[in-house]
Amino acid sequence: MDWFFTDSPGEPGDKILITGEDAVHITKSLRMSVGEVITLCDKNGSEKLCSIERINSEGVLVQVTTKEQCDHEPDIELTLFFALTKGDKPETVIQKCIELGVTEIVPVLTDRCVSRPDAKSAQKKLQRYRKIALQAAMQSRRGIIPEVRPLTELKTAAAELSGYDKAIVFYEGGGKPLRELISDSDKKLAVFIGPEGGFEEREIDLLVSSGAVRATLGRRILRAETAPIAAAAAIMFHTGNLE
Repeated sequence: MDWFFTDSPGEPGDKILITGEDAVHITKSLRMSVGEVITLCDKNGSEKLCSIERINSEGVLVQVTTKEQCDHEPDIELTLFFALTKGDKPETVIQKCIELGVTEIVPVLTDRCVSRPDAKSAQKKLQRYRKIALQAAMQSRRGIIPEVRPLTELKTAAAELSGYDKAIVFYEGGGKPLRELISDSDKKLAVFIGPEGGFEEREIDLLVSSGAVRATLGRRILRAETAPIAAAAAIMFHTGNLE
């Protein structure tokens, strides 16, 4: 079943007009026709089975047939703060982590970041990242479109940690195993991953003094683009969200 997002709440019997890129995708790429069925998910996490009633220059008109709450979301909110890596590596991180169930992604600028875009470039990258987030959410049938926030300084991110049940910084210098850090009461988690070359010691000290705990992803040193994906998968496993 092809999966799309909509701003319309829509109840059974209601009609919804799909326009823009989604309409083009339905008609040109998927080559769907009147009578076929798609799923629309709204911002409240409700999924609606919809039958295509009309396709024309205005868009794709569908009628809602059934509506229920989407059960594809994990039972934890996981925010990933990852140091901005070079090239297209952030795109892979965003795509895969959203498939795994991350709720929010925040690119962070740290001392050893090779990529240091100016304001114009950062805004252009953000638009690209948000498009990838949408596509990943559609592909993995998420109940929400995870937010990708603008590039931020590490000290700004550290100041937010009081808003989480637990904050974890994965550090190649060592830390506790993840299984010892996560408890059933943790429903809102923050995770920090460093750049190529890792965090500076003073950055680890900043995060720890702000409330984060050090953790390890094992004895092997992972690449900067591998670590966020491994961390997200491990957290989803330890919280029962990969069962």
